[in-house]
This record gives sequence, C-alpha cells and structure tokens, in this order.
Amino acid sequence: MNYSKFIKSEAIKLGFLAVGFSKARFLEEEKAHFSEWIADGKHGDMKYMENHFDKRLNPNLLVDGAKSVISLLTNYYPEKFQEQKNNPKISKYAYGTDYHFVIKEKLKTLLSIIKEKNPNAEGRIFVDSAPVLEKKWAELANLGWIGKNSILITKKHGSFVFISEIIINLELEYDSKHKNYCGNCNLCIEACPTQAIDKNGSIDSRKCISYLSIENKNEIPAEFEGKFQNWVFGCDICQDVCPWNRFSQPHNEPEFEAIPSILNFTKADWQNLDRNDFNRIFKKSAIKRSKFQGFMRNLEFID
Repeated sequence: MNYSKFIKSEAIKLGFLAVGFSKARFLEEEKAHFSEWIADGKHGDMKYMENHFDKRLNPNLLVDGAKSVISLLTNYYPEKFQEQKNNPKISKYAYGTDYHFVIKEKLKTLLSIIKEKNPNAEGRIFVDSAPVLEKKWAELANLGWIGKNSILITKKHGSFVFISEIIINLELEYDSKHKNYCGNCNLCIEACPTQAIDKNGSIDSRKCISYLSIENKNEIPAEFEGKFQNWVFGCDICQDVCPWNRFSQPHNEPEFEAIPSILNFTKADWQNLDRNDFNRIFKKSAIKRSKFQGFMRNLEFID
C-alpha cells in the first residue's frame, strides 16, 4: 500500500498547513556550504551547531533504515499584533505557547496514526530540537524555497511557518525540489539594520538581532547600539519586508494565540517586570528561553 495520500490527508486534519516527502539520503550538496558557514564562525557561540555534523547531513544516522523524510509546515502568522509605537517588540513566533510543545503533540499523534495503519512503520519526530537541516528537507519536499534571509518561503503562505519532520522507514511518493522565486529581490538584505545577511544569502549569526537577543548569553556588542529597532526577543524585519508575506493569513491554532501581556504591555510594563512575574507570564512561552536576566539585558540595550 502507498501511504503518501493517507499521511498527507491525516496531517492536514491535525492542523498542519502543508506536508511533503523527500527521499532520506546523504545531503552531499549541503556539506561544503555548512562546513564553510561553521569555519567562518557565522554560528557565533552556538557551539552545538558544530556537533553531530554527519547526522545533520544523513538522516540514516538518526533513524535506522530511514527511507523518507516527511516535512510539515505549521502556520503561526497572528491575527492581532503588538501595539508598536515605541514599545519593545517580540518576534511573532513567540506570541503564544512554545511551538515545540504544540507541534510535538501533533507529530506524536500523526506517527501513531501511521503505525496503526502499518505496524511495521518506525520513525522519529523532530521539532527544531535535533541535528536536522529542516529548511533543506522542506525545500526538497516542494514546500517552499530557502530565501536570501535563509528562511523557508512558501508561495501560498509566505514565511511565517514552523517546520517539523518525521523521519520514517516507509517509502513514499517523493515530491520534487521547489523552485526559488526570490529573483533579483534584495529587500531582506537591504532592510537588515545590522547587515547580518550577505549578498549570497548567508546569515552571520553574530550580527543577527534574533541571535543577539536570544542565543547570545554575553553582553550585546556596543557596535549594535541604536540598530535593534526596539526588538527585545527575536526579530521579524527580514520577513516583514518580504513581498511573499502579503499572502500570509492568520493561523487557526488556539495555542498560538498571543499572551495578552505581549500585545498590551507598554515599555514601562516590560521594565517593571520582576523575575516571578516573568516566570509566571511566560511559563509556556518561548520567551523564557532568554531567561529573565537576558530579557532585562535586551530591554536595557534598546533603552
């Protein structure tokens, strides 16, 4: 039995925006690019990116007998946005409940459904928490293309999507690699206030506001003073200017509904947060990733 149509149908029922399949294989074409990015130090202090190099390129090292990579997209574009003005800004992906929790449960359900249909099916689920080149697999599965801002862009829905995977031992009907539609557009490169995107579409994490406000655990370099444009957790600039995001539509996932504090807090409200309030309000939020100390550092930096 071919399970491709069945899996796609069940995935959509669970609320995934799109799903595609690619053959599990060694990504030889990515080896040089990824090696160069690491060698140039563009990963900053994300030392974990240096680990499990072979696993990032070969899904068979993650799942024995892997034959297919199932790539899935989940929409997170919000219906309501922060009051901008001069208030500190949070990346849209962190408005609601941490996506890792939400998507992981859906993937568990989908894998269980697949196993019910085929008891011999074996696989693992991945939600941005393992050495998987998720954007490349999504591109190979015809879900979109990797833009010059290094983010997956879809023709129908833009780029405000989460990517997840199931690596499985079933052969499926594989989709073809998506065509790149960025063309001569350089809006994301031109709009980046810290010049983190080079002309070849390579991101220097050490200059990226998202990296500096989340992954970076040290003081933010003085060279970026006055360039953060009020971003205190993540940054959406390169996505907000992307013409393809004119097709973005609000998600329908209740768990991604914005925490009221994120939409309504003024600058003073953010500054008056104490550690207990921070931990209580953002208990299930991705924002807790920066920890209270890091978040306060970011607030002070944009002041």
